[in-house]
Amino acid sequence: MIWFFNSAFGKLFEFIFFPFQRMSPWIAMALISFLTSLLMLLFFRLFSNQQGIRMVKNKIKAHLLELRLFKDSLALSLRAQGNILRFNFKYIGYSAKPLLVMFIPIVLILVQLNLWFGYQALSPGQETIVKVKLVKGQNPLAVNLSLDSSSLDIETLPLRIEGEREIDWRIKARENGSHNLTLSVGGQKISKRVIVGQKSLVKISQAKVRRNFIAELFNPGEAPLAGNLPLKSVEVLYPSRNMNLFGWHLHWLIVYFALSIIFGFAFKGIFKVEI
Repeated sequence: MIWFFNSAFGKLFEFIFFPFQRMSPWIAMALISFLTSLLMLLFFRLFSNQQGIRMVKNKIKAHLLELRLFKDSLALSLRAQGNILRFNFKYIGYSAKPLLVMFIPIVLILVQLNLWFGYQALSPGQETIVKVKLVKGQNPLAVNLSLDSSSLDIETLPLRIEGEREIDWRIKARENGSHNLTLSVGGQKISKRVIVGQKSLVKISQAKVRRNFIAELFNPGEAPLAGNLPLKSVEVLYPSRNMNLFGWHLHWLIVYFALSIIFGFAFKGIFKVEI
């Protein structure tokens, strides 16, 4: 069930990002941050006490003015500071409900965005590791597992790490494109996608996981592994990706939230939303 949701939700992001795959990732990031800010404004308008927030903000402003006007009176200053603190707690209370409602959709959005901004595609000639994790109770020394590909070089024999229930290979990319690794285990074949290319924006699924609600939720890029296999996950280790801002390398999460907040405050007046 979760796979069908992941697939449908993922198609939405593929549709949104399709025109921007050969452009700077900043353009796609700005667009999705803007759309997120609109969603946040909508949630604030629907699920918050707008009148209460407006009243509390006015009270805080009034007591700040009081603090400034009566700064020579210790008693009045302390009372004003106490009132500012009290109304700040009220403001937090009014804001908590829409933030809680937004939590689940924001998490789902972040999981999808990690596929587009979290990893860097391999370059032709670049090497990386394919890591297979086995389920509890399986011994990597005893599992008959092989790896093959017609478009990627398998450079090493399997490295079996008994204590970690792990089997590793080193692979090497040849040419740009979306390629497949084929794992054979117990008479069954499993395909794992590997992305090699120079597109500015491309969807990259690092891990293919065993059928499990939480694991699938946070790894939505590919169909899950069948539950009857001895495999817990199949992972291709891609380099991490950052957003380049005039030589500063920023994590995409920082950029995403910063832009979303900026857009939110910029457009709150147009949509008449108190934040």
